[in-house]
Amino acid sequence: MTTRLELANAVRALAMDAVQKANSGHPGMPMGMADIAEVLWNDFLQHDPKDPKWFNRDRFVVSNGHGSMLLYALLHLTGYDLPVEELKNFRQLKSKTPGHPENFVTVGVETTTGPLGQGLANAVGMAIAERVLAARFNRDGFPVIDHRTYVLVGDGCLMEGISHEACSLAGVLGLDKLVVLYDDNNISIDGEVHDWFADDTAKRFEAYGWAVVRNVNGHDPHEIKVALETAHASKDKPTLICCKTVIGFGSPNKQGKESSHGSPLGDAEIALARQQLNWPHAPFEIPAEIRAGWDASSKGSERSTAWKQQLESYAVAFPTEAAELKRRIAGELPADWSHSIDAAIAKLAAGDKPVATRKSSQNALEAIAPNLPELIGGSADLSESNCTLWKGATPSRAGNPTGNYFFYGVREFGMSAAMNGMVLHGGIIPYGGTFLVFSDYARNALRMAALMKIGTIFVFTHDSIGLGEDGPTHQAVEHVSSLRLMPYMETWRPADAFETAVAWRAAIERRNGPSAMALSRQNLPPQHHPAGQANDALRGGYVLLDPPGTPDALIMATGSEVSLAIDAAKKLNEQGRAVRVVSMPCADRFLKQDAAYRDAVLPRNVTRRVSVEAGVTHWWLPLVGERGIAMGVDTFGESAPAPALFKHFGLTVEAVAANVESLYG
Repeated sequence: MTTRLELANAVRALAMDAVQKANSGHPGMPMGMADIAEVLWNDFLQHDPKDPKWFNRDRFVVSNGHGSMLLYALLHLTGYDLPVEELKNFRQLKSKTPGHPENFVTVGVETTTGPLGQGLANAVGMAIAERVLAARFNRDGFPVIDHRTYVLVGDGCLMEGISHEACSLAGVLGLDKLVVLYDDNNISIDGEVHDWFADDTAKRFEAYGWAVVRNVNGHDPHEIKVALETAHASKDKPTLICCKTVIGFGSPNKQGKESSHGSPLGDAEIALARQQLNWPHAPFEIPAEIRAGWDASSKGSERSTAWKQQLESYAVAFPTEAAELKRRIAGELPADWSHSIDAAIAKLAAGDKPVATRKSSQNALEAIAPNLPELIGGSADLSESNCTLWKGATPSRAGNPTGNYFFYGVREFGMSAAMNGMVLHGGIIPYGGTFLVFSDYARNALRMAALMKIGTIFVFTHDSIGLGEDGPTHQAVEHVSSLRLMPYMETWRPADAFETAVAWRAAIERRNGPSAMALSRQNLPPQHHPAGQANDALRGGYVLLDPPGTPDALIMATGSEVSLAIDAAKKLNEQGRAVRVVSMPCADRFLKQDAAYRDAVLPRNVTRRVSVEAGVTHWWLPLVGERGIAMGVDTFGESAPAPALFKHFGLTVEAVAANVESLYG
């Protein structure tokens, strides 16, 4: 009979063989956590290798993603579509086994991990999503949403600041379906961690409000199983299981040392490890009886089939709820979505008073959120300033999981990564707000959303020097341009209520990439938008004002500076010039349009060009060309009222008009 140790050793062997063949990778973590993974995957994890997206599956996240070969070995052994050839191609170009797990490359990978701590924060978001959906859809006798989220973390994950943000939040929310298995091996890249990581981790998590299982022998299957059973029994608290492990377990000369962390063991050491582990098999060879001991296809199919049958019975008893749940699982928007968003855009476009775009954003939410129940909002302790809390929103708390709004506290990074986890879980479209300047705190979560091409919505307000007296610490001058440089991120900086509603439409409909909104603190005047212009605005850039004849000069602007461009162009056109104004609420989207549309908006023969944006100018230089002028702010800001700042930095109607006029010389 195959023993647990033999099953775990299969993981160890595949890990050390793949890393050695690639001559690159991290064998230590997979070898150290193999026993933990064996018990979890064979005795507890609810999954189906033949239906990897089965919605009620448990989520399994390897936050210490450098140990990716642990996950690949598990997927391969249990029956996922990950053949041994892919393990042999570990870390090679276009393989399905990249250096760190990528959810868009490898079937069965729930999230892209590697930046330490983010997988843990993603898992918090997944657990939040499970709780929100369970509260919405479960009925007596029909627990159609009932699964756990398991996370593997290492010392590095718990050193990262995001772990404090995410785990503190998880504790206060009482996410009892969240189980974290801590690989407490006392080793990181630089060696034994006691000189730089001496936290009492158990007490730290207890202070967060977690249940903690201490001092589990991570190489004793019985202790691991008891710890997981204890975690399952926890009510109203997430659980941290502290597993004492030996990094590189089985390597005679490198186990317990940093030398096994991030480098191949070497052929000689692998030969010795095979002897110590009593693993006589050739590289990548798994005996049939061990492979059979791992295969989860039959058991997984039984589980997923039973759930699907339960869902059909649920549909008979609760047809409305079932239809809604199935729609959300499929990622489809409500049937009346187009009508409701078109009505919202028309209503906001009809406004005739100056409104801050942060307020316009809230007004857009008031119009669309009641018809979009999967929309889950929140803010990093700036709900009033971000205007993210709409009238129909109800707070989601530990004792009230039915809410649709989260007070995340001052946790920009944790909030953003948790929202990524919600998107990855499915059934929810999350948005969360903070000041644009604090997108820096959340930067890597934004990058991971873009890398994974998932539809997280980031609401950033106080978008420029226009916030005024709070000064340069809070004035975002480089942030819009930097976000535009991020592949697959779409950055919207709307000029008025109409463009803000368009931005919301684009963000909600865009499920293959994240969206960022840069919204103003100060009031902005409404512009004139003829019927049908929303379709042009959705292309990211469009003609907002044209002269009576053929234009011979262009002003490009975004956000609060569009009104300056309009007033300057009107002044110049009255003086006999022919100036077109192009509003670019999403300049990066505009640049992805076909050449015919781009040339129609920005004619190549019109070389007199001025751009106006209250931020750094470098991004605009290719668009204005050699003869053009990019107006903006290429320093940090100042502390003063907004009108004084715009005058100080030369962002006035007169200055715009003068710069355009200078191009006629």
